[in-house]
Amino acid sequence: MRQPTLSEIFPETAVDAAAPAFALAHLDPGGGPVLWIQDRLSLRESGRPFPPGLGGYEILHLQVSRAQDVLWAMEQGLGCPALGAVIGEIWGIAPAVDFTATKRLALRSEAHGIPAWLIRRGTAPELSAARERWRVAALPARPEPDDARAPGAALWSAELFRTRFRAPGRWVAGHDPQSGDLAFDHAIDMDAAEARRAMA
Repeated sequence: MRQPTLSEIFPETAVDAAAPAFALAHLDPGGGPVLWIQDRLSLRESGRPFPPGLGGYEILHLQVSRAQDVLWAMEQGLGCPALGAVIGEIWGIAPAVDFTATKRLALRSEAHGIPAWLIRRGTAPELSAARERWRVAALPARPEPDDARAPGAALWSAELFRTRFRAPGRWVAGHDPQSGDLAFDHAIDMDAAEARRAMA
């Protein structure tokens, strides 16, 4: 069982829907409502979550103006025991998302046992206290066994590039067709230098 903490996702393209799908894949749909907070640009550029298409997750959506408002709302949400998770989306370079702010979110997530995911669109990774940092991109879906013309189950390229809890790496990730659980298959090798940087 994954211990609740703060994780960051950097989509390889800013509007890639793989990032929120990957975050949701780590959560239990029956674990409680998900507080989903978007700043103004994230909502405008990538769209609002559509709960009927999210596979049974109960979504509480909050739109705010600025990155600092996303951080404040996430911190407040992480103190609410009724929530199953908190997801925040921030667009572009945001000086408010610094080491101190992310450290506060990580500690609050861990103290209250509520997973926190911060999706950073349209920016490069900077200094952060997030316990895991991912780069995620959509891949062609699995073949649909009953209809070759229909879209199959989603697959993602997932690179864990900063972590202190487990070995970093790159995988093809998706839901296991049998169990429905998130599975990391087809590991893509990282060279030794990349692996050392990821553990730093």
